Amino acid sequence: MNKELLENIAAELRAGRAVELSVEDFPCFSAQALAGNAHVSPDDLGKLAAALTAADAPVFERAARAMDEGDLAWLGFKIVWDAAAAQANTDNEVTKKYGDVGSADGQGAVFFCNDAKEIVSARTPSPRDVFQMKDVTRGPSMHNEQFEGLTWLSVPLFDQVRVWLLGASDAAAEVSALAAHVGFAVTAVDYDPAYLSPERFPDATRVLLEGGNFDGLASLTPAPGDYVCVLTRGHMFDPDSCVWAVRHGVHYVGMMGCKGKNSTVHDLVIARGATEEQWERIKRPIGLKFGAKTPAELAIAIVAELVDVRYRQRYSAEAQAKHDASLGR
Repeated sequence: MNKELLENIAAELRAGRAVELSVEDFPCFSAQALAGNAHVSPDDLGKLAAALTAADAPVFERAARAMDEGDLAWLGFKIVWDAAAAQANTDNEVTKKYGDVGSADGQGAVFFCNDAKEIVSARTPSPRDVFQMKDVTRGPSMHNEQFEGLTWLSVPLFDQVRVWLLGASDAAAEVSALAAHVGFAVTAVDYDPAYLSPERFPDATRVLLEGGNFDGLASLTPAPGDYVCVLTRGHMFDPDSCVWAVRHGVHYVGMMGCKGKNSTVHDLVIARGATEEQWERIKRPIGLKFGAKTPAELAIAIVAELVDVRYRQRYSAEAQAKHDASLGR
């Protein structure tokens, strides 16, 4: 997804020309993303594109502006497979009441929504449509299958946070799968191709270091907003990994380890030129505390922490407090 693509789509629509939307640009319609979904297929993207008119141009223009401004925003898609069921649905006693009107019409739609709950759509949505349009900011589409006859998909208009997994340990392999599943871009780094294999890290960008060590890490450069998880096999290269992360000033760095190992790694990290202040930035042990022991359990603890860090990075204290209040916390 890029701003120029969205601007070109808007220009074509305003000129009265048909547009094509590709799965590559809107991956929520990919076969992989839709695996197991009996109601939606990649072909539905083409059907939505064929129904777009000049009236939809503002949706793409607003999306392009959001990307230019760095807004936390999404391009959403309403997919209808049973128009009568979609329009007839009403809320039950458990969900909020939005009147006796289901979806506004039996038609699909493309719309814009940001975290401020601003919605741009060529079609006038019903109150229940608005509820689900706003819901794309929570997951995306936290309740996309809540009602019969239709569903909702979305693509973010902002970059994914990149997580660097330094070491191709069993825990790292589990973290890779789970982190990718919850929307992180994952890069896994190791020197052993037997561990850093496509089978173990199918959803990650794999960086194979030469020389049987982590010396090649110096040639890699993370972005300031990236997260680093030090999960090396045997912990031999933990000091080098920690120094690399803190020197690049990444947003988050965490290291696997116990109290005794931390003391040893601390001395080695300081000996390699890091400061005490930089050492204190390293979360150790990595992950939320809840008694995790196995690689899979550790991955849950680690990724849960990454999700929490991302949440606090993206949302203001005021927005967090409002969210907590809405959940009754």
